[in-house]
Amino acid sequence: MMSGRGIRGAAAGLFVAAVLLVAAGCSDDGTSPSNAVSKAASAASRGGEVVASATAKAQDELDRIKGGVNAKGDIALGDVTKEGDRLTVPVTATNKSGSQASYAVQIDFRDSSGNLLDMVVVTVDDVDNGKSKKATARTNRDLTGDVKADVGRALRH
Repeated sequence: MMSGRGIRGAAAGLFVAAVLLVAAGCSDDGTSPSNAVSKAASAASRGGEVVASATAKAQDELDRIKGGVNAKGDIALGDVTKEGDRLTVPVTATNKSGSQASYAVQIDFRDSSGNLLDMVVVTVDDVDNGKSKKATARTNRDLTGDVKADVGRALRH
């Protein structure tokens, strides 16, 4: 579920987009301000639905894991890069548990203001004790701008 901060941040971003579209409605392209606001609200709704859907999907995937323990400290992320029409980030799980383990890692993609743009869950299976294994997290949709990735949750099981 999206946090209050995430919802407020998304709402603030959508408000700014609506204001910018209203300003654009004053141009000579024949778009009225009310049409611009309507288009902004529609786009904002779709964007919010995409984030809500990604959040729900990630939560469902993590909820399926029984007996998992918090393992955020076992996870390292590389740099976010563009790959085709999506953003990717390398994920490295280093197993410090004492026996072979698998990981489910929630990756949050955020804009420079900290607003949640997308969320994915990547699995890293069968990591031997004392070893590291890599995976790649890939956004659900095309994201633009300065996007950062962080570990939202990580479960070792």
